[in-house]
Amino acid sequence: MKLPLNIIFIFLIFTLHSVSMEKAPYHHLPDGTFRNPEGSPKRDPNIRWSYKVFNEERKKIEIDFPDSHVIPRKEVLKNLKDNSKENYVAWIGHATFLIKLGDTTIITDPLFSKNTGPLIFGPKRYVEPAIKLNELPKIDLLLLTHNHYDHLDASSIRKFPHKNAKAIIPLKLSKYFRNFKDVNELDWYEEIVINKDLKITLLPAVHWSKRTLFDTNKTLWGSFLIEYKEKKLFFACDTGIGKIYKELGKKYGPIDLTFINSGAYNFFPILPEKDKSVYHTNPEEALSVARDLKSKKVIAMHWGTVILSLEPIMEPPARFKMNATRFGFKEEDAIIFKIGQVSKLSDILD
Repeated sequence: MKLPLNIIFIFLIFTLHSVSMEKAPYHHLPDGTFRNPEGSPKRDPNIRWSYKVFNEERKKIEIDFPDSHVIPRKEVLKNLKDNSKENYVAWIGHATFLIKLGDTTIITDPLFSKNTGPLIFGPKRYVEPAIKLNELPKIDLLLLTHNHYDHLDASSIRKFPHKNAKAIIPLKLSKYFRNFKDVNELDWYEEIVINKDLKITLLPAVHWSKRTLFDTNKTLWGSFLIEYKEKKLFFACDTGIGKIYKELGKKYGPIDLTFINSGAYNFFPILPEKDKSVYHTNPEEALSVARDLKSKKVIAMHWGTVILSLEPIMEPPARFKMNATRFGFKEEDAIIFKIGQVSKLSDILD
């Protein structure tokens, strides 16, 4: 009995698809979306988000921070100029850092807009960027962790003054970088050698992606391992806790310096447990992730810029410092930057 050609064709396509999916990594799903590493915590599907409750609770938060939290812009510009020949780390705000390593200046998750949402919507920042977008030093490398509005700021990408920079991004985010000349999408564990001293690897995170009602997890998210000469820096994506970090610590550790989110963790009473979020570590969890990575030192980020959750705005750094020794760090090795702070990498790692 002869089978019609169309049936044979469908059978072959189905077989090839099945074989390809068998070879696909765990975080790749058959529908083209992505998921967190195997064994990661999962959010309760019965929880229903309430913007009404969130906005009511957010209005109760006091925007009150010490003057010392922010370094004046003119001083920041002077410090950047004075350290232009040095390796340094500078905090622009939220998850935006400048990291200068040799002749390469890196920017992470550039956020320069006034709000973190589409157009004029979304939470507004209460602290301006340490410098203006057009005041950035020459940027050679742009690292982007994921597509949430407080990390992928489309306006900042569109107006970015250094479009000759090499952009390294997770899978399926190239459409936001059409005006860049050198765009590199990576999957987890893929790496790019920048020069003889510098290598970048995209690694997993416990998070998710979404910008609209229709694109949940259609683009990948990830953290970056930055290897410079004999030093290793780990720049975390927004993340929750997960067993993946012990695995990464065994494979890539020890890490000299980890940057990790330590804000945006309290969504009670919308979520049932105070100070607990599946996709954002609280300060203690951030320290535990850094410990799992075998980090020598750790910088708290993703706080002090915009209200994305319901904890007091200056609580994250206080808890981060206070709990350092519980997780095997000296208090001075759990590092809190001021917005606009420029520090030599040698001084940080000393």
